[in-house]
This record gives sequence, C-alpha cells and structure tokens, in this order.
Amino acid sequence: MVLKKKKNAEVGRIILDDQKLASFRSIATGEENSLVNLLLECVELKDGIEQLHLLKKIGSLLRKLDTNSVHNSQTDSCMEILVAIYWGLESKSPLKRATVSTLGCVPENLEEEVVGCLVSCLRKEMLTVEKSHVRKTIDSIAACMENFSLGEKCMQVIYLEVLQFLQTALLDFKLQNKSLGGQHILQNKLMYDLLLALKTSMVLVQKVQGKIHGIFCKNPEPALCECMCGLLASFTDIIIDGNFLQNVQSSAGMAVLLFIKTIVERDELLPKLVHDLLFNSTKRVHDAPGWLVQSCGGLYRAAPPDDAVLFLIQGTLTMLDWGSRSMRDGGDQLLLDILTTLLLLNTCLQESSMALSVSRTLSFWTTSALDALHSDSCSQHLKHSLNGNSESIQKLLGYVWTHLEHPLDALRYQTKAIFKNILKIHQKTIEGSTEETDLFFLNLTQSLLDLEWHIKGKYISLSCLVEYLGTDYILAVDDSIPKQVLGIMHEQSLATYATDLLEKMFIGHKNQLNSSPQSSNWIEQWHKTWVLPFLMALCDEKSSQTTAIIDHYLPKLLKCNPDSLTYMIEEIRSSDKAGKNGALSCRGALGALMTCLRTARAQGLWSTEDKSTWDQLIPVSLIKQALVHKHEQVRLDALGLICETNRTTEMVSQREMDLVKFFLPYNLNSQFPAIRQKIVWVMRKLFYRIRDSSQILYKQTQAINRQKNSGCEEKANNQDPETQLQQYKDFLMWVCERLFQALFPGASYPSNFIVLSLLGIIAELSDDAEGQTYRVIQITDAMQPAYSDALLGCLNSTFEEVKLLAYDLMRKLPATLFGLQDGEKLHTLLQAALDLSTSTKPYDCVTASYLFALLVQQKGFLLALRACSSKQQMTGDQFDGLSKADGKQPDKETVETNILEVIKYLVNCLSDEIRQAAKSLVHAAASNPLYGRVHCIIGTLQQLSLKSITKIAEWRQVVEGLISMAFHLSTVVSPICQSSSPEGLIPMDADLETAENLQKIISEIKPRDTNDYFAQVKVMKSDEDKETSRNLPGDGNPAEDLSMTMTDADGRSCQVTAQMVLVCCWRSMKEISLLLGFLCQNVPVQSVPDSKDGLLAFHQVWAIGEYFKYQLLQSRHRGAFELAYVGFIKLTEMFTRCNNSDLQKLTLQWLEEVLQEIKSSAPSSKLCATRRSAGIPFYIQALVSSEPKCSNTGFLKLTMNELIALSMPAVPLAGSQDEHTTIPQVHALNILRALFRDTKLGENVIPYVADGLQAAILGFMSPVWAVRNSSTLLFSALITRIFGVKRGKDERSKKNRMTGREFFARFPTLHPFLLKQLEMVANTMESDSGVLKLHPSLFLLLLVLGRLYPSPMDGTSSSLSLAPFVPLIIRCGHSPVYRSREMAALALVPFVAIDRILPTTQSLMETLPAPTHPFIRQNQIHGTLLQALHLLRSCYDSKQRTNSCLHQELHDIIGCTRAKIWLATRQNPCFLTRATFLDIIFILCHHLDVSSTVDPQILDFWQIAHHIILESELFKDSQKFLPAPGLIQWQKSITKLTLSVVAKSVSLRPKSLSRDAICKLASESADVQPRLLLPHLLHSEFLEVRLLTLETVLFWLEEKDFLQARETDENVLFLLSGIEDTLKKLAVQEKHPACLAKVLKILCHLDMEGLFPWIVNDSVMSEAKLLRWILSLADTTKSSVELQSATLNLASKLVTHLVQKKQEKSLDSISEELKQWVRLVVQSCEVEEQTEIRLTAAKVLIDAVPSLLANKQLHLDLLDTLTLWRCIFTLLQDEEQEVRDKTTDVIQMVPFFLTACKENDILYSVVNPSLALDLGLGLLCELLQIWGQVLPGIVALVEWMLEEDDVEEDTVNETLGEYDVLFDKSEINLWAEKITFANLLQKHLSRLISHSRAVPDDESHLCLLSAKASDQAQRVARLFDGLPPAAEFSRTADYTRLSIQKVRLLNTAQLLRLFGLGAIIVGHF
Repeated sequence: MVLKKKKNAEVGRIILDDQKLASFRSIATGEENSLVNLLLECVELKDGIEQLHLLKKIGSLLRKLDTNSVHNSQTDSCMEILVAIYWGLESKSPLKRATVSTLGCVPENLEEEVVGCLVSCLRKEMLTVEKSHVRKTIDSIAACMENFSLGEKCMQVIYLEVLQFLQTALLDFKLQNKSLGGQHILQNKLMYDLLLALKTSMVLVQKVQGKIHGIFCKNPEPALCECMCGLLASFTDIIIDGNFLQNVQSSAGMAVLLFIKTIVERDELLPKLVHDLLFNSTKRVHDAPGWLVQSCGGLYRAAPPDDAVLFLIQGTLTMLDWGSRSMRDGGDQLLLDILTTLLLLNTCLQESSMALSVSRTLSFWTTSALDALHSDSCSQHLKHSLNGNSESIQKLLGYVWTHLEHPLDALRYQTKAIFKNILKIHQKTIEGSTEETDLFFLNLTQSLLDLEWHIKGKYISLSCLVEYLGTDYILAVDDSIPKQVLGIMHEQSLATYATDLLEKMFIGHKNQLNSSPQSSNWIEQWHKTWVLPFLMALCDEKSSQTTAIIDHYLPKLLKCNPDSLTYMIEEIRSSDKAGKNGALSCRGALGALMTCLRTARAQGLWSTEDKSTWDQLIPVSLIKQALVHKHEQVRLDALGLICETNRTTEMVSQREMDLVKFFLPYNLNSQFPAIRQKIVWVMRKLFYRIRDSSQILYKQTQAINRQKNSGCEEKANNQDPETQLQQYKDFLMWVCERLFQALFPGASYPSNFIVLSLLGIIAELSDDAEGQTYRVIQITDAMQPAYSDALLGCLNSTFEEVKLLAYDLMRKLPATLFGLQDGEKLHTLLQAALDLSTSTKPYDCVTASYLFALLVQQKGFLLALRACSSKQQMTGDQFDGLSKADGKQPDKETVETNILEVIKYLVNCLSDEIRQAAKSLVHAAASNPLYGRVHCIIGTLQQLSLKSITKIAEWRQVVEGLISMAFHLSTVVSPICQSSSPEGLIPMDADLETAENLQKIISEIKPRDTNDYFAQVKVMKSDEDKETSRNLPGDGNPAEDLSMTMTDADGRSCQVTAQMVLVCCWRSMKEISLLLGFLCQNVPVQSVPDSKDGLLAFHQVWAIGEYFKYQLLQSRHRGAFELAYVGFIKLTEMFTRCNNSDLQKLTLQWLEEVLQEIKSSAPSSKLCATRRSAGIPFYIQALVSSEPKCSNTGFLKLTMNELIALSMPAVPLAGSQDEHTTIPQVHALNILRALFRDTKLGENVIPYVADGLQAAILGFMSPVWAVRNSSTLLFSALITRIFGVKRGKDERSKKNRMTGREFFARFPTLHPFLLKQLEMVANTMESDSGVLKLHPSLFLLLLVLGRLYPSPMDGTSSSLSLAPFVPLIIRCGHSPVYRSREMAALALVPFVAIDRILPTTQSLMETLPAPTHPFIRQNQIHGTLLQALHLLRSCYDSKQRTNSCLHQELHDIIGCTRAKIWLATRQNPCFLTRATFLDIIFILCHHLDVSSTVDPQILDFWQIAHHIILESELFKDSQKFLPAPGLIQWQKSITKLTLSVVAKSVSLRPKSLSRDAICKLASESADVQPRLLLPHLLHSEFLEVRLLTLETVLFWLEEKDFLQARETDENVLFLLSGIEDTLKKLAVQEKHPACLAKVLKILCHLDMEGLFPWIVNDSVMSEAKLLRWILSLADTTKSSVELQSATLNLASKLVTHLVQKKQEKSLDSISEELKQWVRLVVQSCEVEEQTEIRLTAAKVLIDAVPSLLANKQLHLDLLDTLTLWRCIFTLLQDEEQEVRDKTTDVIQMVPFFLTACKENDILYSVVNPSLALDLGLGLLCELLQIWGQVLPGIVALVEWMLEEDDVEEDTVNETLGEYDVLFDKSEINLWAEKITFANLLQKHLSRLISHSRAVPDDESHLCLLSAKASDQAQRVARLFDGLPPAAEFSRTADYTRLSIQKVRLLNTAQLLRLFGLGAIIVGHF
C-alpha cells in the first residue's frame, strides 16, 4: 500500500522580546538539564517543532519538582517566562496548547504564583485599547477558560475586570458596525469578533455563576450590578438591531437568559419573569424588577420584533432547566405557550435562515418537553397536554407535515428530529400501554400509508415509525411496501429516502425474525420479502429505473446479509434467462447477475484470486457475453466485476487482463456520455490496482532475490512475482498500443474521449508518484512517430474536450516525442496557429489557443516567432523583445518570456486589425475576425500564474495595453450588439418592406465602414441565393448592384453574410468580457495607489467596471451581455476580496444608481425596455449575488423591496396606462424573473415569492402588452421556483405539485389573494344578461391551483383550507373558452379528496338540466360534464382507491347518468356536450364488471349504451354532416364507445356469462352483432372514425402478438374473422395516408397465406401483381413516414412469403420486382431518411436473414444479396443508437448451421453494434464459401473500399467553399468510423482468401480492380503533395478525407498482394 506523507501543521515559533530574554539569560545556571536552562534553550530555538518537544520535556521536569520546595528567584522567573510565552502565542497554536500542558504540571505550591502572573499579564493586556489587540485579548481570555485549570482560577480572581473589559469591547464593536455599511469583509470580521466577545462573556459567567448569584442574593456590588446590567443591555440591543448576523443575535438571546437566570435571586421566579418578558413585556412592565426594565428597556418599551422573540425563546429553551422542581409552578404553562408562539412565528418569519431557526427552536422545544416529562415532578396536566392526540401536539404535527417537503435539507432534517421526539413524547405520556394498540400510532400509520409515494416526508416518517413499532407491524398493515418502494426508486430525488426506509425495515425485519420462536426458517421469508422483489425489478425494469436500486439498495442489502448473494445467483440462473435474448431497454437476467456479482465483489464478499471461485459462481463465457452485450449497463457491470475490488492491492489475474483485452476493442465507441465516463472511471481503478499491487510484487521479488543470494529459498507461491510483473507490463503495453492505434483520422468523438482519458491515466501512473518504488511501464516506451502525430492531430478536433485531453496528455510527455525541438516544425505549427487565430470558423481559434499553449513551453519558440513576424513584414520597433531574447533562460523564465512576447505580438497584430475593422467591419468579418486573436491571448495567459511573475514592469505595460485594446475593440463592434435589432442588422433581406425598415437600424448605429455596403440596404433574391437590387433615390428605396463578394488578405474571394458579421461582433464582445474578467480574477491589484506590488491599478479596475456596466445596460444581443455578465461577476467578486473601501462601496453605489434610473423612467434613459430588458437583469443579478453568503443579504432585501413595489400596479386595470408609464414596471418584472431563477440566491428569495406571484397575476390584467408579456415570464419562473423543475412529461403528475397545507403555510398571504381573485373571476362567468366575459387572470389562477392537492394529513384548520376554492373552481368551469373549462376541470380534481370523488361527481351530474329546462347553456353543461369526467378518471386511475368503491355511490352515479341520458342523444343539438357525456358513459362501461354481475341496474345501463350507439347518426343516417363545433370530438367519442362495447360483447360470449345474464342480453339486444359493427365503422365516411377504428384494431393485434394470451387471441380472431375483405378494399381505395398506413400495418400482422386470393371489386390480384402495386405505392408515399414504413414492411413480408413459397421453383418471374424491393430497402437505409424508416429497414433485414441473407441457397442475385448485407453494415454504423441496437438482432437470427461449429457460439446472441459488425462480416465471408461465390464476392467487397468517398481533385483544392457558410451543418455521422470498417473488411477478406485458397480462373476482374486502385492511389498521393504545411490544422477536412482514402487503398493493396497484385499501389505512398 502506498502511504501518503502527512502534511506538517503550522506550529509557529516562541519569540520573547530582547529585554526579557537578556534578563532571563542572566539567571541561567551551568546545570545542563535544569529548568532554567531548558526553558532558555527553548526560547532561543528557531524551529517551532523543536520548541514543542522541549516544552513537553519541561513539563516532565515540573512534575518532578518537590511540592514542598521553597520558592526561589529562578523558579519564579521561569513561571513568569512561561506565562509570558502563553500570552504571546496565538490561541490556536499547538505551542500554546503545549504551554498550557506545561503550566498544568507545576506543583501546587507554585500555582498561586502562576495565577498571579496570569492575572498581572491579563490586566496589562486589557489596558491596550488598539482594535487589533482587543481581538487577541478576547481570544486569550477564551483560551484561559478552555481546559486550563490555572486560567479558570485566574478568571475567578478578576472576573469583574474581565466583564468590564468585554462590556467596553461590545460597545466599541457596536459603534464600529454602524460605520461599516457596504464593506462586507470588514463587517464579517467585526461580527466574528463580536460573537467571540459575546460567547466569552457567557462562558465566563457560567464559570463564576455561583459566585455572582450569591453576591446578588446577599448584597449586590454596584460595580458588578452596573457591569452585568450593561452587558444585558448590550445583548438586548443586539437582539433588536437587525444589522447583526443571526448567529450573533441567537447567541445574544441565550446570553440574555443566562444573565437573567444568574441575577434572579430565586429560581421559582424565573418562569413567570421569562413568561412576562416573552409574551407580555409591554403590559407587565410594572411587575418586572427595575434592573430588568432598565437593562432590557427595548423589550419593554414596545413589542419586540418577531425575530427577537425567537432568539429569546431559543435562550429560554437552552438556559432553563426544564427538569428541575423549580420550574414546576410556571414552567408547564411557559413550555406550552412557547410552542404556540413558535408555531405563530413560523407563519411570520419567511426567510429561509429564519425558517431554519424556527425549526431548530422547535426541535429544542421537543427536547425540553422530553426533559420535563422525564422529571419526577412532571404534572398530569403536562402529560395530558403533550399527548399525541392533544391540540398542541396535533398542531406540531401539522408543522411536521408541512415542512417534511421543504426544499432546505437542514430544515427537513430538523423536522425529522421533531417527529422523532413527538413519538418519544407520546410514548412517554402513555407509559403502561403498548404502542401496537395505541390509537395515535394506529391512525398515524394508516394516514402515512395513505400518502402518495412521491412525497419525501412519507419515507422519513415511516422510517421513524419503524424504529418504534417494528417492521412486522408496518408489513402487517401493508405487505406490498417493499415492492412499491422499489418501484418508485427510479426517481433520483426519492432514492436516498426510499433506501433509508427500506434499510431500516429489512434490518429490523431480520432482527425480529431472528428473535421469533420460529426463527429456523426465517431466511426464506426474509428473502421472499426483500430479495425477490429486488431481483424482479432488476431483471424486468429499464436500466434508467434500476440505477438507484443498484447504487443504494443492493449494497445495503448485501451488507445486512452477505449470504443472500448465493441466493440471488441461484434465483437468477435458475430463471434460465442468462443466455436468452432480452429487450433492449431491460438488462435481463444476465445483467442482473453481473450487477449482483459486481456489487458483492466491490464489498469484498468474494474474490477472484481463486480460480475455482470464478467457475463456481459464473462461467467466463457468460462474462464475455456480458462484456459485449447490447445493453450498455450490462457491459459496464461486467467490466466493473473484473476491475473493482475492495482492496486496491489485489492482484490482477491473467484471466482478468484477457477479459479486458476482449472488452476494449468493442467498447471504445460508446455514444452515452455517462457510460463513457464510467468506463474510464472503472478502468482507472484497474490501472491503479496494477500500480498498487505491483509495489507488493516488486517487494516480493526483492525478498526472493535476497533469499536466493543468502542461499535459503522458500517454496514459491501460486505464481512467480516476476512473471506477474511481466504480465502487467505486457498488458499495459498492449493497452497503450491498442489505444494509440484508435487515434486514426476520422475517429469518432466517443473513441477519442475514452482513448485519451485512458492514456492520460496511464501517463499518471508513469509519473514519479510519491512513495512509488516501482513503475510497471513508461508510456513513452509505447510511443511511435505515427502515434505522436496522431496525438498532435487531436488538437484539431472540433470537440474542445478532445483538445483538452490531448493537450493534458502531451504536457505529460517529453517534447522530443513530437519533434518540437526541430525549429522548422515548431515554425510550421506556430504559423498554423497564427493563421487559425484569424479563421472565420469559430472553433479554429480554439485550436490555435491550444497550439499556442503547447508551443510557448518550448525553448525555440522565440526564434520561430521571429521567423513568423518577419514573414508578416512587421516593423522592427514593434518587436524589440524578439531580437533581445536568446532562448537560453531557465525553464520557468523561458515560459514567462515566451508568453510575454507572444502576447505583445498578438496585441500588435490585433491593433492593426482593429484599425482595419474600424474602416470596414464587413471586410474584417470576412477575412480577419477579431475574436480569434483575443481568445488566443486568454488561452496563452492561462498558462502562467500572473501572481508569481518576475518581469513586473513589462507585464504592467502589457496589462495596460490589453485593457486599452479591449476598450478600442469594443468601440468598433459594440454598435451592432447595441442596435435595436442586432440579429437582423446587416441590410440583406428578401422583401422590400423589411429592407426599408433596416435602413432605420443603419442610421441608428452610424457604421464607419468606408465601403458602401452599409450605406444602403439590398434585397436578396429568394431563388438561387443571388442578390438583386434596384437603385432608388435617397428616400429609403433599395439600391442596385450591391453584391458583396470581397477579397481577403491573400486575394481570395469570400462571400460575406449577415451571420458572419454578427458572429464576428458578438464573439468579439464575448472574448473581451472574458479577457477583462480573467484579468480581474487573476491579475494582482495594487494594494495602494501608485504602489509597485500589483499589475492592476485602481483606476483600471474602475474603468473595467464602468465598461461592464455600460455593456450590460446598453447591449441588446443576448450572447454579448450574457458573457459580459460572466466577466462582471468576476469583477464584483474581486471587489468583495479587495481591501480598498472605495472599491467595496462601488457595488452598492451602482445598485442604487440603476434602481433609481429604473424608477425614474426618464425619456433620456438608454435602458432597453424590450428583449426582456436585455442585460439589465444580468447587471442587477451580478450586483446582488456578489454579497457574501454569510452576510445579512442587505443588497437583496433592498433590491427586492424596490422591485416588488415597482412591479405592483397602482391601479391594476387603469385605462390610462401606456407603454411609457409602465416601463419601470416592465423592468421590475423582468429583473424579478431573473432573480427568482438565479440558483445562487437559493432560498433567500423565497420570502418574496408570494409578492412576486401577486405582481405577475395582477400584471397579466394590464392593458399594455409589454407588462402582460413580462408578467407571464415572471409567472413561469415563479411556478418553477415554487414547484420545482419539471420532472416528467405528465403535466398532472404530483412530482411538481404540493399539498395545499404546505403551499399556503409557506406563502400564507396567497390564500386570501388567490381566493379573492378567483371569486372575481367566478363572478364574471355568469350574468343575468347571458353575456359571458373572459377574465384575463383565469388562466394563471387555474395553473396555480391545479398544482395543489389535499393530503390525508391535512387537519381541520379553516384558515388555510382548500374547501373555499372548490365551488369557485366549479363556477369557473362555465367559462366561454374551451381551454379555460378544461383547466377548471383539471384544477378541480386535486382539490377533491379521494373518498369524496364519487359524491362530488354525483352532485355535479345532478346539476345538469333536464331537456325541458327553459335556459340551457351548453358552455355550463360542458364545463360540468368535463369536471365529472375528470373526477371519474381520477377515481379509477388512483392507486389509492380500494376495490370496494362504495357500491351505493356507484349506483347513484349510474342513476344520475341515466336520468340525464338525453345529453347523449339527438335531443341534445350540441356535439361537444354529447361527446363529453359519451366519454362518461365510456368510462362507466369500461370499468363495469358485466361478465360476473347479475345486477339489473348495471345490465340495463349496458343496454342503454347499446341503444345510444345504434340510434346515433353514425349508424342511422347516411347524409353528410354540416361542419359544427364538436363534431370531430363526437365522432371520436361515439367510435370509442362503440369499440369498447364491441370488445366487451366479444368477451361476453356464452362461455363467460351466467344463464340469467345471457337470457337478458339475448332478449334486449338481439340486434347487437359486434362483427357487423366493425365493418360499418371501417366504411364510415368520417376520417376520424376510420382512423380510430384502425388504431384500435392494430392495438388488439399488437397486444395479441405481445401477450400471446389464448383468450385474447380467440377474441381478436373472432372480431377480425369477417373484416379481411374490408381491409383489402380499404388498402386499395383509402386515400388518407394515416388510414392507409394503419391498414397496411394491420395486413402485416395477418397471415399472408390467408390474404390470397386477393379479390377486390370482383378482380383478383396475384401475389406478384400485389407486390408490384405495393412497390409502386412506396414510390409515391415519400411525404408520409408512417406510410413509407408500412409499405416497406408489407412488401418485405410479401417477398419473404414468395421466396418461401417458391423455394423449389424459379424466382425469375418476379426478378424485376425483387430488384425493385432491394432498391427500396437500400433507399430506406440512407442517412437522409427518418429514424422510423431506418428502424423499419432494420426490422425488414432481420426478418430476411433466415430466408434470404443467410440461407444455404442463394435465392437472390449475388450482388443484390451483398447489397442487402451492406445495408446491414450501414445500419450497424448508423448515428442513431436505437437503429444500431435494433440492427444487432441480425446476429441472433443467424441459422444454426453457421454457428454450430463455432467455439464462441455464445457470442451469437445479444451483442453490441461493434461486435455485430465484426461478426457480420465474418458470417458474410463464410456464406460466400457456402454459396460458391468466393471470387465474385471478393471483387465486390474490395470495390466497397474503393467506392466510398471517391476523392476528386477539384473539390479538395477548392478554397471558396470555406467561406460559403459560417457553420457547416452538412450530414455527418459522428459515430461511424470508416477506417474501422475498412480494417475489419480487410481482416475478414484476408482470412477468406487464405482459407479458401481461391485461384482466379480469369484475372481480368482483379487486374481492373488493381488498376482502379492504382489510379486512385496516384491521385491521392498527388493531392497529399498539394496540401500546405501542417495541413491537419489548416485543411483538416481534406487531410482527414485523404488519410482515410489512403488507409483504404493500403488495405486494398494488401488484399491484392495475396493474388500477386497491388505492389504499385504502395509505391505511390
């Protein structure tokens, strides 16, 4: 094991002044080890550690002194010196603690002397009034009372003087605090000083409490009285003053009670005195003692603030002894009143810190209550008052239910502690009775189990109950808890809570079962309860839903009972699923097995060091299968099983290394980021195991060698350590080579990430790690020139993460490996970096930045820079530094010089470019974008610590130049970012009107371009992207012929677009902001003006601040001001850190200025009122969040109060409002939105949420659009802040909702507000005149209320009840707006408790009018029906609804429905209300158990539903309907009801009905024939009817195929037996694509043989003709993806059917159709096609494998078969993971004859795409041998290499294309690796040629192939020669394309060489 070196602690040093030291030397004696000499030696030492040891030695010597010895001058002097040492050291110094220990060793006769010295020194210390010294003195006083007996005696002597000193210090601190406004650092330091003084006074009083109390009881001393009362007055002032931190105020509250308790004469008086002080201070002032009124005058003159009361209560609970007899008289009432007050304070104190303080105080209260109950003097009244069913405890439980879901973790923890104590309190009050039968515990348990499982508090509360009642008790109530909790653990936010509950339950269950009398078979029951549900979830659930179970539950389960591992393995393997296929989304039994074994091994439950352990638990073949499994998590678990152990020194076996070798090649290209990171992390563990175990092996090797040398040898262990070390070395060398080989051109990003990450880890292991005695490998041993070039080429990746990994790895390697010592190569790379820094591609400047960062580390850099500068023909005076530098400085100085010079060079280049840009910004954007240079400057500066530089003077000039350059650049580009429409700035548009509007923008920014591009607008032609314009006079008409084709610096033409200019400008602004922010964060600031210690002056900091202020308040481009915000944040953080008071005050000054400017809304203000106020919210956000977290958030309070006041409209609906008068309100709303969204502010904004929500709702009623828009955005932000980020697609899910109790408890002011607003809205819904109005806030109110729901834990509190909202929401359902009615219905559902759903539904149905009612309002009817519908749905969907829903209530609802049945018939003219009523009937019919009932009312209702269907227009009328509102909804509803009745009728066939029911149905519904209804629906003229019917039929078929249920199968076949002809007719006649697609899908599910003969309209269609018709249909259905997929699927089914049918016959008759089908499949596999089509193509190819692609007989033409195989390989390299994984099923369809002789046949199952590609190519080569088509197949496969990416010389040399578009978004595949496929193809073809030993009869095909390859090789070589130097950076795309083609050609040459050809191909390279 490698040991880490301990970090030395800072011990300081003892220093005495010269006078004392000289005096002490004068008394020194000659005795060597005398006390004087040792002490003298100690103080003269320079090393603190040595002084520490001598102090310990002096202490030992003091213990040996005779206690009876006489004082002498030497001893006295020694004591004085020791005391002087003690006072001179810092309080936290180890030397001070050692001095205390030494003084503690003095004999008793010297203690008085030491105490006297301590007193004398302390008095001297207290005389010094210097501020810095006061803090040190207080520290010393506190240290005296901390484990220092002599110090405590010293305090006993001079406690009064110390108290007076502390009183003076407190007064001084209070005065200082008033003068430090805005200076957070000094304020925080002062607060901690004050807190220390306060706590020190408390400790001192506690130490001498008895003495002070005795004095006050007898004869109070005036000085002591004055001092104690003065301190008490100071504490009271601190409590009342809100300018102090809360922890200071809290300590002051405890101090007040401590001092009162100390002063009061009798303890019996305390309860009443404290009670009056807390609750009746102003009324009972005359009863209070005079000294108390005088000291606590602030509490008696006026009612104390709420927070002051809280702090006093904290002190009361902490300082009073609640278990003493003296508290009996008034203590009980005081305790109960405190609880009442705390619960009241909870509603008043809304700040998160105060809410946490209330929670902690309540926790203190429960502890105090327990102390009182445990007291012998506890009264029965108190026990009764604290019983669980008492009013007080019920209120406290209400607090618990409200706050168990609080977002603050600390508050939830305190609430849990409160709940635990409540259980203890109740348990104490019922002593003598059992908890299991106690009514309180019974009700509590049932209420908790009734809660939804998404509530965190349910888990917390149940876990507490388990501790008290036991697991058996909980399981007896509900034994499905383990399964339910495991099912919810996929929610990440609930996983830890659920795991804690389950852990307590299964541990408690195990203990209970063990202790029971029948404990012999306890393990079986335990496994059944806790292990089996886990295994079921692990095998069947999706991996995303089992991650938390594996991470949290499984380790704790195995820890509880390790023997369960064997049971898990047996259960999994006995399921016989480990070798079978599994769904992609589920890990299956094999994945479950890997998971369990991995977790067990990581916990050390089993080891792989013994080979027999492997074979006993799992065969290696299964591990190999898991390593290449389709499922990512299975592969990862298998890798973890190999690599992870509980000991990092466990040896890595050869078997494990072989398995890793098998894993790596097929798993480098993982598309999921999380899986990539986990693979790297697991491999890191393996590499570190190798490193750590190699240290042990090396030591064993050395020990063996020593034994050999000494002649005594022991028996060798299992394996020779030298052999093991060699295996390690060989393995790591193989890994390095394999990884470096994967860095080929065109490698995917996932591969590059994993490869570079793993190589970086190996490079770390190669470093000289501390404590490492042996290194297995040096990564440089595996390096080759090609690998170095590949690693350097990674810097040109478009992914910055790859650049960073490659750069970090290169920094760890010698520069010689990359040839950077070569001046020419260094110059080439540097020139490439300079060119890339001016590229128009944004990612090129990132590459340049990394190149600069790498090159500045080289010594020859300055020479290369000089060569580049001379090439640019710069003037010599600009680069004097280059000529003076010789490059021979030490490394550190070399790097600093290189960076300094390159920064100067870049700044000078940029200055010239800025001057050019000032003349023509368009030209600069096209040729030399400015942002690249700035980005390179930032990247280069990051390579140097600017706080440890040597050339300060030069750097100061550079920093000044950088700031000046940044300001100059900003001046040039900022007009575009600050224009009113920056995204559309460039005058280039497609229509005349827009072009004329752009003229205003041009005049606004006043561009300084010297060309005429900005002078006039130009109009773009919409066709062929060519510009056409017309000259018009200066009245704003567009000009003619302003085509903008420019030339860059090299004379190349370049097309300028608006996008290029805009990106140039906003990216420049972005880089400026980042540069200035970097300087603020990293450059040292001068301590005082004009000092020489810093690089950044005060005026420069101020200028940067003003710049950011200007940009944030003026910019309108989001990209610009967002990055300015990032830089401004760094500046404000620097203000907080600096010591300059002027800079510290700037933040508050700027904040007040901008708030004032927002309030004033002056016409001259340039603040942007559009674009969500642009950068203003960011500006204020940065200022507010700059406050330290430990401050009192004064900035936030100031800002929020101002903004809330501005956001509230004075008259909400005033008609006088206009856009100008509401600008402050708009700004306020936008800024509030930003602040509420800011995560940095956290819970500090919660107190303002209620006001913000009110402002948003009221603002939505404004007549001004801008106010309404900003209010809507604020409302959205507040909904997210209140209910959390949306965690699911279901809008009605309770994951983002909360109970009404919790909501209104957190925001109590919203209850009356929302109720009042909702009442206003409801009043507008109905009017006597019948005119309905839409209230603007209805939508928002319903959105809020729809997220609330009642809880079973809600009490009867009427103040915050949800009940008043219910009738108002019902009235809102009468809105004339359909969406509002729907939202009202949805909002009503959560407001109705589960047991009230059916009664509420009945009452709603009863309100529906009769058909004879004179005033029938359809809107009102529809709203009522919607509410009833949603309530019924929630009733049947609720998991909490018991199966015994009250039978009578259900009957009542059916009765109400029958009474209002006219609403579903033709009597009701409104289709919309008819549709909704039909939906209600559908729900009732769907859930009625007709099959087993004989209830006449239910059967009658069933007949009514039949009658409604048959009498409806859908079946009776043939005429067409006129368009009417709700017609489509009615069609869908009646169809849905009909299909439900049809399905139910089929299931009610005579075999499943009772005799009576059969007779009743037969007599009343003889006309109902289900098989006749379906054709009628399919022939309907209504599209919606046909579509819904077809969807239902398709669902039945898919369900039949999936479930394979016999009964379901029979029912479906019975239904479909008569509609085949209808489907055939529809397939030919249907015109609608969606319906036709559904028809074709249904036909795919039917038996092909049964579809023929195909007769439609008396015409018979043959199979071949049908195939031609389907293929022709495929050519005409390109617009519909679904129809295209269905057509392809049906055609493929038919082709497979024809091939199987004509196996013995020739397929020539349909050969043309087969070729057309092949072309259709090929077209469907193309990358341009939709994912759904490619998935269908994959399914088609999978189905075709047994019959067409892998058959012993070649049914299709060879080229067509190879084409289909190539489609498989294309799909296996598809960019979509879903497509690749689906295509891997091809391997599972391989016939047995191909895999029977394979040793690794287990791999032909569920494999990943990489292995499937390898196996597929191998299978194809074998099939060529079986088909006898080896040579034609080889020729065709070799042509695959030559066909792809055929490189044309003109496309490579074209340069204009680089300027066509800014961001190339062409079709690319980021997963496929062309070289990988080429290498695999070459590998298998080589094997095929070698094994078949094919001798070509005719070499003409091979010669043509060789000639074609030779021509391509010659062209590629010529193109390579034409590339510029460093082409991998300057021409990356061309270089990569040519490199890939080169690899293909070389592979082709190797294959042709096996035939004696291809040598000329290699010669071209």
